[in-house]
Amino acid sequence: MKKVIVTGGAGFIGSHTVVELLAAGYEPVIVDDLRNSEEGVLKGIAAITGRSPRFHRVDCNDRMAFDRVFREEGQVHGVIHFAAYKAVGESVSEPLKYYHNNVGSLTVLLGLMAEHGVKRLVFSSSCTVYGQPEQLPVTESSPDRNANSPYGYTKVVCEQLLRDQCHADPLLQAVLLRYFNPIGAHPSGHIGELPLGVPNNLVPFVTQTAAGIRKQLIVHGADYATRDGSCVRDYIHVVDLARAHVMALDWMAGKVGSVCEVFNLGTGEGNTVLEVVHGFEEATGVKVHHSIGPRRPGDVESVYAETSKSRDVLGWTCTYGLKDALRDAWNWQQRLGA
Repeated sequence: MKKVIVTGGAGFIGSHTVVELLAAGYEPVIVDDLRNSEEGVLKGIAAITGRSPRFHRVDCNDRMAFDRVFREEGQVHGVIHFAAYKAVGESVSEPLKYYHNNVGSLTVLLGLMAEHGVKRLVFSSSCTVYGQPEQLPVTESSPDRNANSPYGYTKVVCEQLLRDQCHADPLLQAVLLRYFNPIGAHPSGHIGELPLGVPNNLVPFVTQTAAGIRKQLIVHGADYATRDGSCVRDYIHVVDLARAHVMALDWMAGKVGSVCEVFNLGTGEGNTVLEVVHGFEEATGVKVHHSIGPRRPGDVESVYAETSKSRDVLGWTCTYGLKDALRDAWNWQQRLGA
């Protein structure tokens, strides 16, 4: 089987991608220091797949330790790089932390890939590179230099670094996947989003509020120029997102020479924060106590994807809807509390 190193593979999107890699016949190798995840996720992966992938507890900024992973694993088909900090609000208050970790880890990884002759990389990027777009939906050719937060700018810098490295290395192939808003959990309930401490993302806060862990959800701003005044995002089921990484690897395997391609990953539709709250209530029958608070620094008003390139080039489309994702997220939350 083709061996694929998955940095951040014990995280939310990473763990679901490991499941899809195993289903597709790849051999994933998880590299994760567990700063934003827990080792119990590995048991969830095993429960779904019947297999326990190799795991290295390593910080991707630790070059010596990361180098040992490459040496121990031998021939590697490719790398999927998830490892990064991802909280928009936190990045505004702690930009140094974000630049050091997000840009630094990719720099280390690209150096090690060059040394060990690994030529395929799928990079976890974000729709935050678009900032507040002038036109919706956003395409891959929309301007990508107007990020509204340090987190978004780390993705802009990482994307440019990848373009530069692909130009310098005529054999390097990179696919940059710009995620919109991943939500949900594996339908089995064995893995899902596992925020440590207070959640930064909407849906875990919704599910924790519904479960009584949080007193109420604060909707950050209801005075935007949207249908109901709350921000609009493109919410995509994490399993659909995970499948796209496998398809990106498959697509690169058929290419010769340097490749650096960008793909949007979203549903192509936008939903407001309040629509997500009400959709959760409709999907589960559980009320979510919420109130309106001030806008949050770094947030954009509206963003959702144009996804025809992903469909036409990768052959990827979404199979799950918003309520599917909300039901799966609630199922996961209930299992956590069991």
